[in-house]
Amino acid sequence: MDTFEMEFGGRKLIVESGKMAKQANGAVLIRYGDTAVLATATASAKPREGADFFPLTVDFEEKMYAAGKVPGGFHKREGRPQTSGILRSRLIDRPIRPLFPDGFRNDVQIIATVFCYDADNQPEIPAMFGASLALCISDIPFNGPIAGVRVGRVDGKFVINPTQAQVEVSDLDLVVAGSADAVMMVEAGANELPEDVILESILFGHEEIKKLVKFQNDIVAQIGKPKTEFELFHPNEEVEAAVRELAPAKVDAAIRNPDKLARDAAVDAVQEEITAQLLEKFPAEDYPNAEKDIAEVFYKVKKDVVRKMITQEKIRPDGRELEEVRPISCEVGLFARTHGSGLFTRGQTQVLTITTLGAIGDEQIVDGLDPEYPKHYIHHYNFPGFSVGEARPSRSPGRREIGHGALAERALVPVIPAIEDFPYTIRLVSEVLESNGSSSMGSVCGSTLSLMQAGVPIKRPVSGVAMGLVKDGDKHTILTDIQGMEDALGDMDFKVAGTTEGVTAIQMDIKIAGITREILSDALAQAKRGRSFILGKMLEVISEPAADLSPYAPRVMTMKIPVDKIREVIGTGGKTVNKIIEETGVTIDIKDDGNIFVTSPDLDGIKRAMKMIEDITHEFAVGDVVENAVVTRIESFGAFVDLLPGREALCHVSQLAAHRVENVEDVVQIGDTLTVKVMEIDERGKINVSHKATLPPAPPSGNRPPRRDSGGGNRNVNSGGGNRGGNSNRPRKRDR
Repeated sequence: MDTFEMEFGGRKLIVESGKMAKQANGAVLIRYGDTAVLATATASAKPREGADFFPLTVDFEEKMYAAGKVPGGFHKREGRPQTSGILRSRLIDRPIRPLFPDGFRNDVQIIATVFCYDADNQPEIPAMFGASLALCISDIPFNGPIAGVRVGRVDGKFVINPTQAQVEVSDLDLVVAGSADAVMMVEAGANELPEDVILESILFGHEEIKKLVKFQNDIVAQIGKPKTEFELFHPNEEVEAAVRELAPAKVDAAIRNPDKLARDAAVDAVQEEITAQLLEKFPAEDYPNAEKDIAEVFYKVKKDVVRKMITQEKIRPDGRELEEVRPISCEVGLFARTHGSGLFTRGQTQVLTITTLGAIGDEQIVDGLDPEYPKHYIHHYNFPGFSVGEARPSRSPGRREIGHGALAERALVPVIPAIEDFPYTIRLVSEVLESNGSSSMGSVCGSTLSLMQAGVPIKRPVSGVAMGLVKDGDKHTILTDIQGMEDALGDMDFKVAGTTEGVTAIQMDIKIAGITREILSDALAQAKRGRSFILGKMLEVISEPAADLSPYAPRVMTMKIPVDKIREVIGTGGKTVNKIIEETGVTIDIKDDGNIFVTSPDLDGIKRAMKMIEDITHEFAVGDVVENAVVTRIESFGAFVDLLPGREALCHVSQLAAHRVENVEDVVQIGDTLTVKVMEIDERGKINVSHKATLPPAPPSGNRPPRRDSGGGNRNVNSGGGNRGGNSNRPRKRDR
C-alpha cells in the first residue's frame, strides 16, 4: 500500500492506494479529517457500439453507516440516490467530463463511496479529489488532474473548506473546481454578495486548487500507470472532406432563423439532403460507417458556422446582438384556486411556477448523512418532453431536473422570509412549458413572480440570466441570455441569479480546459446588466408582494406555551390535541421549544383552537375564582370539577356548602356548575378548590337549619338543604 499526506485547510489530507479495489483501473481511499471516501475509476475495454457520445457515469454513494445511522423504510437498506447524492455526483461529473479525449467512446464509471462521514469535512471535496486522482493513476486517458474546494466567507474573510460551525455564519457557500491553469466549474449560493466579492472568492479557491493539483501530480509520478492506447472515434477523411465541401454554405443559410423549431427543421433538412447525396457517393459496402461519419462531421460544421458568426460577425443565429435579451412577458394570478402563480416567458423559453402555502407540519424532513433537519421552503422543477417538441415517456425527475430545481431553490433562499415571520411551508413547482435555453433561470424569475402574487413577503425580487462564451484563440465573446444552440455549441454555460443588492446563486460549466480571471470578470459584469434588464420587465407586472393571501390559502396563527405544558396539550397518546383538531377542524403543529402553529382556512376555528390550548395551559394561582366550573365526577370525599376544559380540580365534601354535608349527591350532581375558589396547588400541580369560600357568610347559629331527625321527618328546604327543590343558593344545572 502507498500512502501520501499533505496539510490542507488546517487538516490532514491522506491518500491510500494499492490496498482496496485493486481490480478497478484506478482506486484511491481519501481521508480528510474523519471523512473517508473510496474513489474508483473503471473503463470498458472497447468503445460502446453505436455511441455518438462519451458514456461517462458518475455515482456518489451515500452509505448511512458512514454516519452511524440505520436507513429508514421497510427494507432498511440504501435505495435510489437521495437529492444530496445526486447533486454531489454532478459536482464531480461537471469538471472532469471536458477533460477526456475527443472521440473517446468507451464506457467510464466513477464511483465515490463514503465510508466514514464527518460533518466538518464534507465528502464531496475529497470525492472530487479522489475521482481525479483515480483517473490520473489509471490507464484511462484523462487530461487531468483537477481538484475542487469549498469556499466560505466569515466576518468578511474567505475560508477554505469551512467547518459546520463556520458554514452556519458564512454568507457564501461556493464550490469551485479547476485545473492548475484555469477554473472549470462553479456552484454557489450567496447572501446577496457583490460581483467583485464573488470573483475574488472564485480566484481564492483556485489558488488552493493549484496546491491539490500539484499533490496529485507528485502522486501520479510515483504510482501512475502508463495510459493505454484506447480507440478514438475519427470520421473517414474522404467523407469528412466531402461534408465540409457541401455543408457550410447551406448550414449558414438555414441557421439564420430566430424561430427554434423552424431553424431546427431547416438544418435537419440540409443534413438529410447531404446525407442522401453522400451515401450514394460512399456506399455502405465500401464505407460501412459512412452515415455515422456524415452525422459527426455535419455537427462539427454546424458548430463551426455558429461560432464563426458569433466571433467574427458578432451576430447570433436569431439575429440578436451579443448582450440583447430576448423579448420578455410576465403574467401573475393565472388560476383561481392556486395560492400563487407566475408565468415567465423569455423568447421561446417559458416557465410557469405555482406557489403552495402549507402548514408547518407539511415541512420536508431531510434524512441523509447529516442529522435530520426540516425544510420549510422546497423548489421542484419539471421538464416534460412537450417543452422541446418531443414525444417521450414521463418519468420521475432525472439528475438534470433535480440539479436545476436545486439551483433555483438556492437562488431564492436568501430572500425567503424566516419561519418566525411567515409561518408556512412554501412549495414552488416550476413547470417548463417551452425550452430554448436557460429554463433554470426562467424558473427563478417565474418563482419570484409567483411568490409575490401569493403574498409571500420576500426580502427582494430575484432575477436570473444565463451567459455563454465562445472562445477563439486568445479572444473571447460573451453572450447574454443564451439559447439552446448557443449553449450546445458554445464553450460555457454561466448562470447568475441575484437581486439589486447582489448575487444569490451561480452555476458555471465549462466545455474547454478552463477560463481566466478576465473572462470571469467580464461575464459577471455583463450578467449584472442582463439581470437588471430582466428584473425591470418583471417589476412592470408586479412590484411587491400582494397585501393579502389567496382566500384559498390557509391562515396560520402562532402561540408559545411553557415547554413543561407541551405534554398536557398533547395528552395521553395525543388524545387532547386530537380532540381539539376534531372539534375545530384545524391543523396543529407543536414544536419542542413550545411554539405552536395553528393552521386552517377558517379563522374562527383557529381562534377556538387557540382558546382551548390557552385554557389547558392556563396557570392557576391560589385565590383565583372560577365561575361555571363543571362537575365531572362525584366521589364519597367530594366532587371533581373542570376549571377549564381538561383542567380538573377537587372540591372536598367539606368545601361544597356553608354547612356540613353528609352526602355529596345531596348537594351536587354531575353536570352542575359551581363557582369555586382555588385554595391549594400542591407540588404535583393538583388543585384543591372551595365552593364554600365563594358563598355568603353562614347565618347565626340560631338560624341554622335543624338536623334531619332519625325518624325520617321532612327535610328543611332552607339554603343548602338536601331537597332537590331547594332555593336559589343551590348550584345551577349546566345547560345541556
